[in-house]
Amino acid sequence: MRQYSADLTPPWKKPKPVPEVPAEPGLVVEEPGTGFCGAVIRCEAGTVTLEDRFGKHRVFPLEPRGFLLEGRVVTLVRPSSGAPVRPSRTASGSVAVPGARARVARAGRIYVEGRHDAELVEKVWGDDLRIEGVVVEYLGGVDDLPAVVADFAPGPDARLGVLVDHLVSGSKEWRIARSVTGEHALVVGHPYIDVWEAVKPSVLGIDAWPRVPHGQDWKTGVCRALGWPPENTGAVWQAILARVTSYRDLEPELLGRVEELIDFVTAAGDAGLR
Repeated sequence: MRQYSADLTPPWKKPKPVPEVPAEPGLVVEEPGTGFCGAVIRCEAGTVTLEDRFGKHRVFPLEPRGFLLEGRVVTLVRPSSGAPVRPSRTASGSVAVPGARARVARAGRIYVEGRHDAELVEKVWGDDLRIEGVVVEYLGGVDDLPAVVADFAPGPDARLGVLVDHLVSGSKEWRIARSVTGEHALVVGHPYIDVWEAVKPSVLGIDAWPRVPHGQDWKTGVCRALGWPPENTGAVWQAILARVTSYRDLEPELLGRVEELIDFVTAAGDAGLR
């Protein structure tokens, strides 16, 4: 006697299986029913708590097919209760060295234009820089660069690397950077108007960074276009920075520039304006 399944649903009407994803802290998902997008901060029996970019918390049930991860339907499940696994790589993607002590600081330095830029470099490359003994300094603006370089006096044993915003060929900033570049000083620039743009839009749950009309403050224009509080761009940046967990969250144009500076400061080689 043949055995028949009690499920008479035609195969073409059956929902396709979706992946089960552990609700690890920091995982960014969207609850499609409400449109709430946030990072997992807590997962308890039957519920998960998300925090959005403004620090607002929402609790949702752990239901099958209940969330979107990078636009795909997933089922969140409680993480295994085993002991946490030590990450094998740093946020920059380098092999982690458990228990490694920070190296005595080199004479060489990396200067980064902009406070937000410096905070982002520290978050992603901080572990690597401490092991290499490279100190990152804050540069208020490119106009200060000639005085900084003259005071630092870079040499074979004390190389200087500088990361600046939106270095456009032929601009005033480009001319200043070119004037201080030498065998032991390297100035590079990422292509973004502001370092916010170096964070991948998908990390923040948006399709793309808005275009801001020329002459308008970029951060303010972005906040207005996305419904973020334009009167407190500092708080918005901290919410953006909180979403960045590793180099995978950043655009390759920034990654290449920072890695180039680290290589330059820690190894011998020719320098130049890039």
